[in-house]
Amino acid sequence: MEFTASAGRFAPSPSGDLHLGNLRTAVLAWLFARSTGRRFLLRIEDLDRVRAGSEAGQIRDLERLGLDWDEPPQRQSDRLERYQDASGRLRDAGLLYECFCTRRDIAQAASAPHSIPGEYPGTCRELTETERAERRSERPAAWRLRTPLHRFTVQDELHGSYQGPVDDFVVVRNDGTPAYNLAVVVDDAAQGIDQVVRGDDLLSSAPRQAALGSLLGFATPYYAHVPLALNPQGQRLAKRDGAVTLSEVGLDAARGLIFDSLGLPPSLAEALEAFDPQELPRGPWVVHPTTVGQEALS
Repeated sequence: MEFTASAGRFAPSPSGDLHLGNLRTAVLAWLFARSTGRRFLLRIEDLDRVRAGSEAGQIRDLERLGLDWDEPPQRQSDRLERYQDASGRLRDAGLLYECFCTRRDIAQAASAPHSIPGEYPGTCRELTETERAERRSERPAAWRLRTPLHRFTVQDELHGSYQGPVDDFVVVRNDGTPAYNLAVVVDDAAQGIDQVVRGDDLLSSAPRQAALGSLLGFATPYYAHVPLALNPQGQRLAKRDGAVTLSEVGLDAARGLIFDSLGLPPSLAEALEAFDPQELPRGPWVVHPTTVGQEALS
């Protein structure tokens, strides 16, 4: 695998329009990268849900905000051979095993005494070859990491030293599709991503991803998990909350709302000059539809 100079990135899934929270995270990822002399890359994570026209619309909105990137956008669907190579290396090293559990199986196991919420209980870890052969006749297998690392620590710009559990998570799904945790780790290493800026809802997944990367021989990136945008009910901002996309709010209003929420001047050039990660708000950005509407009409 070839490695390139250090970079940051924004990696949306083309499943719909970017809302104000997504755009705010993209702006932050750009500011973090540019303020530290890194390249900035755009990656389209299209292994899951894809809605026709979303990719073009997302790129258009990012460009309208003034964001730029140093290479043409890359798509995960064009990189399947890399993921297959990585999973093959893990399999050859004895670090993967077949798992035949359904979601119901896992949910039932999670409710058993002494189970750890959110962690795979290891149901299929020690199946015999005879048992695996029997299960294969019933359903295709996913491949899970046989992790030798039960906890892993990452460094985060906003959260400091963060340690989390590493369980036997899925690396390849039972339809052969690379799981997100594998794809993102392989992509970041291949693209020279050593600075990962994204929403803080993904903080708990960072130790798993960093641990997987270490098993593949990759350096651990430096993280900055930034607060999410929420609606007034404390839920993640979504399309159902009203006028929350760039086309609905308007460019000037959206730019003003995003930069004001960060305590930065309302232009990328000025924001980059003033940017200081230590001065960023630590709490979530609560987006009030009435405020958004007033900004859009002013």
